[in-house]
Amino acid sequence: MIAMRMLTIGLLLVAVTATTPAQAQNWLDQVGNAVESLTAPLQPPKNQGPTPPTRPTEPTVNVPVVAPVAPPIPRPRPETLDGAAPAETAPPAEAAPEIAPAPEAGEQAVPATVAPDAEAEAPVDMRVYQGACPAVINGLVAATMVPPLSEEGCGERSPLLVTAILSRGRMVSLANPVTTNCAMASALPGWLASVDGYASSVLGSPLAEIVTGTDYMCRARVGGEAALMSEHGFANALDISGFVLEDGRRLDVKQDWPQADAPEGRLWRLAHDAACSSFTTVLGPEANAEHDDHLHLDLGCHGKSCTAQLCQ
Repeated sequence: MIAMRMLTIGLLLVAVTATTPAQAQNWLDQVGNAVESLTAPLQPPKNQGPTPPTRPTEPTVNVPVVAPVAPPIPRPRPETLDGAAPAETAPPAEAAPEIAPAPEAGEQAVPATVAPDAEAEAPVDMRVYQGACPAVINGLVAATMVPPLSEEGCGERSPLLVTAILSRGRMVSLANPVTTNCAMASALPGWLASVDGYASSVLGSPLAEIVTGTDYMCRARVGGEAALMSEHGFANALDISGFVLEDGRRLDVKQDWPQADAPEGRLWRLAHDAACSSFTTVLGPEANAEHDDHLHLDLGCHGKSCTAQLCQ
């Protein structure tokens, strides 16, 4: 289009040069008008803003046609459910009872032996109420669960058989395993650590063994009302009669308690006083004659609110 316009302008210029000045002026006016008419469409329109961009055409997505899914068809009903059971599963005919022959003349009839009832002879398992004891889980005591204890007026649902107690990072063994409940097992480590620390610093040797007395025993209280059951009957009490140090020395309540000023006598008094902060009942040689050879420790209830303590 532009080339054609330029060719037209060139031809007009050639024609102008071949005429007279007056004709040339006339031709020039005509050429100017022609040029304006030819170039006018090429000029952009005035006072118009930028052309807005053309919005792209959104692509067309072909949605596949999915055939409808037929509902599931139930499986055919087994033949064994429509009628009688098959021959191989039919129960066998009950055999007729065998009749013993009648005894002959002169013979005594022997009664038939009746088979004992199997369910009646089967032993009934005792129900177990045991649960995990935190003192055992945390390694504060070495103990195992034993079957529940049940006697007339006594018992414990979740007894423990304790063989050692943790003290100052090591296990101190018991001369004889003791049966206690979880509460007693949990109170022993803190008390023993106090006694062990005294023995190590004052006597120069830590504890190696604990000599125990009565643990679980179904009996009435000693030195009190006979009608009341002892805490020993609930695996809630323990008697301590001696200690063995790692250097081999033996400490005994009956022998050392009277020596109040000796290191051994002071150890037993510290053991007694420290127990009063861990147990609700602490009885020693000064309580009564029945406790002159051991310390009695238990977690029995005293007072209406079970918060009172007995420390003698």
